[in-house]
Formats: sequence, C-alpha cells, structure tokens
Amino acid sequence: MHMRIAVLPGDGIGPEVTVAGLGVLDRVAQRFGHSVETRQALIGGAAIDACGAPLPDATLALCRDSDAILLGAVGGPKWSDPQSKVRPEQGLLRLRSELGLFANLRPVTVHPALIDLVPIKADRLRGVDLLVVRELTGGIYFGEKRREGDVAIDGCRYSVGEVERVVRVAGRLAKARGKRVTQVDKANVLETSRLWREVTTRVMRDEFPDVAIEHQLVDSMAMHLISKPSAFDVIVTENLFGDILTDEAAVLAGSLGLLPSASIGSGGPGVYEPIHGSAPDIAGRNIANPIGTILSVAMMLRWSFQLEAEAAAIEKAVSDVLHGGARTADLSQDNPIGTDAMARLVVEAI
Repeated sequence: MHMRIAVLPGDGIGPEVTVAGLGVLDRVAQRFGHSVETRQALIGGAAIDACGAPLPDATLALCRDSDAILLGAVGGPKWSDPQSKVRPEQGLLRLRSELGLFANLRPVTVHPALIDLVPIKADRLRGVDLLVVRELTGGIYFGEKRREGDVAIDGCRYSVGEVERVVRVAGRLAKARGKRVTQVDKANVLETSRLWREVTTRVMRDEFPDVAIEHQLVDSMAMHLISKPSAFDVIVTENLFGDILTDEAAVLAGSLGLLPSASIGSGGPGVYEPIHGSAPDIAGRNIANPIGTILSVAMMLRWSFQLEAEAAAIEKAVSDVLHGGARTADLSQDNPIGTDAMARLVVEAI
C-alpha cells in the first residue's frame, strides 16, 4: 500500500515527537512492504510567524490531498497574548472544522509496567481500558465569542444532527468492545446537555439496543473517572467536557506523554496526534516522551488504512519497550532516556 501523509510538526516539542513517529512509521512500512510519502506543512505558531495565519491555505490544501495527517502540537507563550486575534489554537480548530472531523477518539489503558508510577491505588487501575469519544466541531469552542464592555460572552450550541453522528460513532465502537456507553453532560443545568441526553437515549435505544447506556453528570464523572475507572468502557461527551476529562484520564496511564488520539469524520483524511501540548519549556532538549505520537501512528494505520497487523506491531513494540524498563523523564528521573533513544528502541522492537 502507498500512504500519503501530511505532517504538521507545529510548535514546541511537536517537531521532535513527529520525527520519532515517522521513524516508527518508516520501520513498519519496510517490515510489511508498504511505501510512505510524507509532505510537511506549517500550522500553529510556526505558521503565524511565517505566514501570519495559524492555518495557511497551502497547509489546508495539502491536508485535503493526503490520506492521513500526523500532527505534533501547537501553541506556546510566544503567541499567548489574550488580546491577540490570531492564536495558534485557531489553526487546529479550523483544520477540524474544514475537514469535518467531528469525533475525537482517545483510548486510555494502564500499562502493567507503569502501575507503580500512577498516583492512584493499584487495585483501582486493574482492568482499565476505556475509550473517550469527544465531539470535536461544536459546542462552546466554536460558538459566538464577543465582549460587551466589561462582560465576555462565549456561546454554546449543539444541533440534533451533531449529537446523533458522534453518538453513533460511540455506539459502533461499544458494540465491538464491552457494549457499554456512558454519556456525560450537565443536564441539570444546561439546555445543550438536556439535548445531548435526549438524543443519546433515543439513538442508543433505536439503533444499538444491545449496548447498555448510562448518563453521568460531568462533575460526578470527574470523580468516578479516578475512583473507579475500570467501570467504564466507551465514554461519549461534548467538546469542552471531553477536553477536560481526557486530560484528567491521562493520570491513569501515568503521563500525558503516553496517550494518542485520532480525529475522524465521515470521509476524508483523519488527524492523528498525541494528547499532550507543545511543552515549550522542554522543547529542543530531547527529553519529550514520543510514545503518544508513536501510538497515534498506530491509530492512523488502523483507522485510515485498516492495517490492523501493522498497528498491533507498533503497540506490541511499545509494550515490550516499557516492559524492558525504558523510561523518559516524564515517567522516571532514575536514568531516563531521551526522545530519540525511546523512538529507536521502539523501532528496534518492531
């Protein structure tokens, strides 16, 4: 198979971890007889500096002409002036909107070799294997934003169709997993959440009758996610809640640096990226954890190319390397290895 990959390194540690991910992708391609064509483009702060826009038209055109997109990270203090009308994150939001990437998939598992690093009792971590499906192109992030004197306003809106399509993704995934869906909202306060609960209930009842459905308020879910994480299978929620809960869930794995994500739509290329930010304080120091990006490459192979064996080979290699004791600085200060060294170990394990 020939794969055309748009590579958007972005800012901070983004270029370092994307290089690591591409090294693993090249190894898999060699091992399984595929060819890879990669083309790089600007996004985020780097694009603002070069072009004055966080998502240049040339970048968007390249992404549209690719089979999949590997993204590093965007943002940093250089571009964080709250008064600025041009911010790195706008590039990522526009990319999601333009490509129709309405569902963000974030798997969270606990690696047995890392349980001792997690600040949660080990008995609560056994059997944790959950998948968060976050709606990605609606809600407060895309709502009307304005100032009226000393008042700031952010609008949150959702339509029935927006909720239906992402709930269907969660239902299909749950059918292939543990057949349990937890929908998270704030229906005791928010009208958008009441819509979410109504639509989710109807879609699951009518289209996925063999999948159990429960509803959780987001504040109680934040507690349960830490106190009893193994009780959850597929979690579906709106944009803002999903953003917050998935970062919270990262503590279950031991580090933000370990977790991958996939942003998908009804057609066209998906975007694959680690869930961590640009971490500008460690950029250029060869200490960032590349595993989140490497596992995002595995998700790319599985979701965009239906290459299950290749994806599994990467995941097994990561597992073997962690079982062997390799640790980057975010996981251990006891003889940590660098970004390059971790990526090299994974390549060698494939």
